[in-house]
Amino acid sequence: QVRLVESGGGLVQAGGSLRLSCAASGRTFSRYVMGWFRQAPGKEREFVAAISWSVGTTYYADSVKGRFTISRDSAKNTMYLQTNSLKPDDTAIYYCAAQIGATMPTSRWAYDYWGQGTQVTVSS
Repeated sequence: QVRLVESGGGLVQAGGSLRLSCAASGRTFSRYVMGWFRQAPGKEREFVAAISWSVGTTYYADSVKGRFTISRDSAKNTMYLQTNSLKPDDTAIYYCAAQIGATMPTSRWAYDYWGQGTQVTVSS
């Protein structure tokens, strides 16, 4: 049973930073792609970033490119999302997700496992 647990969210002023974590358990994740999604009130859940667990290849949504960095620590079975230069538009619940595969899909429907989410609020 795959379990994903996010942490690290909070309230931050515009221009600030947060590091989100996703602790993964229940599998060996070498064949997995892991992703971050976010969902703001009244909006669809949207792709933020993804990483290939085995080789570390990354992919970002245009809206966060240059500001957010996705990474993973295989020894700790933990994925991270470093968020810098935060804007009020980044306010959302951030979810981590996992799926077996070599591609990095941006559709939420391609991911099989989800965490419970962590709230990020950016004040202006």
